[in-house]
Amino acid sequence: MKIVKFGGSSLATGTQISKVIKIIQSDPQRRVIVVSAPGKRFKKDIKITDLLLQLAQAVIDQQETADIYKQIFLRYAEIADFFKLPKEVMQDLKKHLRSIAAGSYPSEDFLKAAFSAQGEFLSASLITQILNKIGMKARRLTPKEVGLTVTDQARNAQILPGSYAKIAQTKIQQDEVIVFPGFFGLTKNDLINTFSRGGSDITGAILARGFAADLYENFTDVDSIYTVNPNLVDDPAPIKEMTYDEMRELSYAGFSVFHDEAILPAIQGNIPINVKNTNHPEALGTMIVPQDQISHKNRITGIASADHFQALYLHRYLVNREVGFTAKILQILADLNISYEHMPSGIDDLTIILDKNQLTDGRKEKLTQRIKDEIKPDVLQWRNSYSIIMVVGEGLVNRIGAMSDIVDPLRKANISLTMVNQGSSEISIMLGVRPEDADRAVQAIYNAHFDHGHAKKED
Repeated sequence: MKIVKFGGSSLATGTQISKVIKIIQSDPQRRVIVVSAPGKRFKKDIKITDLLLQLAQAVIDQQETADIYKQIFLRYAEIADFFKLPKEVMQDLKKHLRSIAAGSYPSEDFLKAAFSAQGEFLSASLITQILNKIGMKARRLTPKEVGLTVTDQARNAQILPGSYAKIAQTKIQQDEVIVFPGFFGLTKNDLINTFSRGGSDITGAILARGFAADLYENFTDVDSIYTVNPNLVDDPAPIKEMTYDEMRELSYAGFSVFHDEAILPAIQGNIPINVKNTNHPEALGTMIVPQDQISHKNRITGIASADHFQALYLHRYLVNREVGFTAKILQILADLNISYEHMPSGIDDLTIILDKNQLTDGRKEKLTQRIKDEIKPDVLQWRNSYSIIMVVGEGLVNRIGAMSDIVDPLRKANISLTMVNQGSSEISIMLGVRPEDADRAVQAIYNAHFDHGHAKKED
């Protein structure tokens, strides 16, 4: 059995959904279909999830909601009309969405979670009706019906491990296709809670593990995952095959084709992932597999960059001699509910690299003050803009000259480094650069190792 997830661009219009139907029909092993909310139809269009968040905010602020409801309903009505569904279908969808506003929620974040999950729920309802109308036996299932239970941190849900056993008990008939809404689960108190944005990937991986699928297919709008961001390099090399660990490292540093958290259930279930293009389903796409299934180890599989970091630099003499110095810093971070990304250090220096999205609600100021009061550094400086380049490849392990191969192109491009760190797994090398140099750094490393979309031969 295959679990198949379709992204928002694949479900944005009736024409796109027709392509999805052909993909489902072409392979009887495609038994469970996970759907996203409709995405953009054109560049300046608005995603349904964003409209739903606007609706949630209007409800919170007690503002007029009629226009937002109208925009949402028109998007689904266009699809329903394309497939000539009876008017009762849209009436049911409208009734359901309006019922969300009448619910009771423990916080504004849970209200937003409930609204933002409806794009996927309405998609699943509508696509189930479409499949049945064209003669396929389809059944919509929901997180409640399969026991997909999640934690109660609003809008940042994590699956509760007991869910997998419940999913495994769900019966699927041999002649039916299951349609399942992505992006959300239910808390133990039956509250709708969403994964982080892009979380339909996570739902697909959860179901793949729960149903012990042979393959998890993730359909999006690109032919494969590329070695580098196509906006930085013309016609970049496609990645035909990569390991789970390589995907994790690259997702962390900015590869957005596949949600990094979605790798974990696949790893736990040892299930290969195939990222494919709805518009070109014949393309082989990118396979993401366990390390023992990889057919060859790339010197460099991917190069990614991310700029959502800030760095706190501390200097104090003889830091290396002070027992418990790092422990004090970690305790301060824990007290303020801040996790750190990296912490490179020297004998008198230490830099704490943080995701700047965590430094809100006065936490940056509180962190600064507590470090001053309790650590008493001689120098404390914030680098408010900080970019990280991640170079990833299974072939980097134990490779003589790997570091110089990556750093030398930056020297030639006159780019200075603020940090160099090789991961303990040895499959990644992390470089800190100034944000204004990040794109050039990625291009320089890529051009040194790839030529016309292909890896250069080893010397």
